[in-house]
Amino acid sequence: MDGRSNAADMDENTPLLDREEQTASMPCHIVPLVLTSDNLHSNQVSNSRLFLAVFSVVLGNFSFGYSLVYPSPVQYQLQSSEDPRLRMDAKQYAWFGSIYSLGAAAGGLGAMLLNDMIGRKLTIMTSGLPSAVGYMLMGGATDRWMLQVGRFLTGIAGGMSAASIPVYISEISHPAIRGAMGSCPQITAVCGALALYALGLVLPWRWLAVVGGFPVVLMVVLVALMPCSPRRLLSLGREQQAEAALRWLRGRYYHVHTELRAVQYSINTQGRVTWTELAIPMYYRPIIISVVMRFLQQMTGITPILVYLEYILSKSNVSLHSKYAAAIVGAVRLLSVALAASLMDRAGRKVLLYTSSMLMFLSSLTFTMYSHVTPCLTPPSPHNLTHYTHHVYDSLVTPPEPSLVPLFVTIVFIFGYAMGWGPITWLLMAEVLPLVARGVASGLCVAVSWLTAFAVTHAFMYLADTYSLYIPYLCFTVVCVLCLLFTAVCVPETQGRSLEEIENFFRTGRTFTISSLRG
Repeated sequence: MDGRSNAADMDENTPLLDREEQTASMPCHIVPLVLTSDNLHSNQVSNSRLFLAVFSVVLGNFSFGYSLVYPSPVQYQLQSSEDPRLRMDAKQYAWFGSIYSLGAAAGGLGAMLLNDMIGRKLTIMTSGLPSAVGYMLMGGATDRWMLQVGRFLTGIAGGMSAASIPVYISEISHPAIRGAMGSCPQITAVCGALALYALGLVLPWRWLAVVGGFPVVLMVVLVALMPCSPRRLLSLGREQQAEAALRWLRGRYYHVHTELRAVQYSINTQGRVTWTELAIPMYYRPIIISVVMRFLQQMTGITPILVYLEYILSKSNVSLHSKYAAAIVGAVRLLSVALAASLMDRAGRKVLLYTSSMLMFLSSLTFTMYSHVTPCLTPPSPHNLTHYTHHVYDSLVTPPEPSLVPLFVTIVFIFGYAMGWGPITWLLMAEVLPLVARGVASGLCVAVSWLTAFAVTHAFMYLADTYSLYIPYLCFTVVCVLCLLFTAVCVPETQGRSLEEIENFFRTGRTFTISSLRG
């Protein structure tokens, strides 16, 4: 008994890559399971093709970020349109801003099925169809219904991308760089939003829609040339294709068999999950964590702030044209996401989530107090944009002095969100969800996220237009406190852990360490 125990201990302490040639003679019940960053350094990994695969798929996130904030620079153009068939009032524009989230929820639900039916790669490619059609409808719109339908279709594409791209990236990446790669969807989404803000300075709303279709076409072409997820191929029993895909991703000098065995073991130890089994902690705990994080992420108000950014800034009487202020916010958002990507695998997920929650809380609280004591301007009049800054809700109220305070606190909020609750929520969803339920659960997370975003975005415009910015921002402040508490109590630290180690943590409820012996 002691001899077997000592042998097992020695086997666990032996580096996996040093045992590459020994595995053929191993007993079938003993398998190497852990792939760590140290192993990868000695295994001559080449990341160039992995970077190409990640770049190809995150073009879908670029389009997602672009389409999400499309209403921001075009709001005043559509509300002041000379064509009565296109002109929108505040209620109609609230639907135009929020209907995207309904489409994204539908796309997330569709991805629940498609992720497991046709795989992550084909689901990402399929998302290009509603995106392209949506941009065509908005670019050639002759009536409001075409704008609304087009926006809904681009939302469907965004939801499909959000449910598939992070999962695909997590499954093709190795632990040493998964954190950085997991940040890429958020970074490219921010790049898409910044591109829209910049183009909105010079292009009318129709051309903005036309330009949005180009990244979609490029994405479909490039993704068609990329391999399927090796994890997905192994789950289908296609060992040779999985080996070829992993060798393509890791380079010719990489010993793929160690990683393939680790993935295969993870698959073999999990059967198809049933509804009864979802009551087991190893399944429901990571799913609940992912769903609640996506819910809280949207309840912070990030979507209405991005969608109505120019509206918020103009109503707050920022002493800078709202278009330029929005572009500045977009640039700061990009810098903060890039900074978060560089820190993801150094500082850890939870530290960044704490920092993110605190910055969002402080900025929301400041904006709440500022909007409570400062009279807000009415939004620009659809028929008289020239003098909109001279109108106030009550003609007896003296217009507030222009200030940079709203711009500054908005920048801090965006910076805080992009440092943690933006990219890490997506990354953790892909990391902690169990493989056996990952496709369905990721779609569920996206659906919950975007249904929440729809409700918050639609309610925001109503509250801001009827009352003031004080009411919604007060709610956002409370939610930021809940984000801080949830991170402290419920979120595990996954930095430097393989997907198999993370699954083992939820299986045992106490440790990331995986034993080399089954049973």
